[in-house]
Amino acid sequence: MSRAVLTSAITLGGAMALAGTAAAGGHSKCGKVTIADMNWASASLMANVDAIILKEGYGCETEIIPGDTMPTFTSMNEKANPDVASELWINAVREPLEKAMSEGRLHSAVKGPITGLGEGWWVTEQFAKDHPDLNTVEKILERPDLFPYAEDKSKGAFMGCPAGWGCQLANINMFRAFEMEKKGWVLVDPGSSAGLDGSIAKASERGEPWFGYYWSPTAIIGKYNLQSIPFEAPFAGTDNWDGCIAKAEQECTNPKPSAWTESEVHTVVTDEFKKQGGVALDFLSKRVWPGTVMNGMLVYMTDNQASGEDAAIEFLATKEDVWTKWVPADVAKKVKSAL
Repeated sequence: MSRAVLTSAITLGGAMALAGTAAAGGHSKCGKVTIADMNWASASLMANVDAIILKEGYGCETEIIPGDTMPTFTSMNEKANPDVASELWINAVREPLEKAMSEGRLHSAVKGPITGLGEGWWVTEQFAKDHPDLNTVEKILERPDLFPYAEDKSKGAFMGCPAGWGCQLANINMFRAFEMEKKGWVLVDPGSSAGLDGSIAKASERGEPWFGYYWSPTAIIGKYNLQSIPFEAPFAGTDNWDGCIAKAEQECTNPKPSAWTESEVHTVVTDEFKKQGGVALDFLSKRVWPGTVMNGMLVYMTDNQASGEDAAIEFLATKEDVWTKWVPADVAKKVKSAL
């Protein structure tokens, strides 16, 4: 099957039941699997790769359903549809998700389907190479002189989040918690997402230092190989984070220094799918994307304006060393023959 034909088959796979319910040779029956195609790049890529492998490798009848965090969670929780959310960031739905899991409506197929994901503070690749001794946030905070602020070079520039983003509050309060102003730092508002990305691109391409907030998996992390910097301070607890760091400054009178809160991501499935998923559930519980590979694929998607479907085919065609480790040899052979 050509790539073009395969793409068409993915889109129509569920509705037209092209694959039927017969399973791949040597494996138990699969059946129909509905998968949420979230509206961000990494989740869309994951969903489409899952759909191709389950359809072509295991003989499942796959259907891709448009999704987003809250609508998909609500639908899975209340209507048991779709069966699978390949990449669900749970901080936004933590309490209701934990309730749904405790009551048996939803389940985690795998925690952390992508390695190295999360939010935090990063530096440019060149800075990390030039200063291997400054390998924690606390050590970097003692050297504002290495990140001169354009409008006052006696200060160090720390790049925070644009106004209106939830992470802006966390960065303001973390800036206060670590007493960064006293140490000679300025918290810079990049103004917009484009401004934040532009500051990273400018510094990286010029070999200049940059220190600030970002998150992974993202194309910008993959393209410029930004380095995540760990905190020496341990995580200071959910009361400090959720009750202070994540809130407006006037509601956080005494922020404590803390490592960044964990960005927890799961592949979530419904109870019915857990009971009947068989080989599909087994596959989803074992496939974990290396973060560097995911970031590289996001760069590909950005540079080529590729959809999740297009990128999935590119991934399967060019990253056999990654995905063939997720499946038995006979399944891998079937998927490869379909490309």
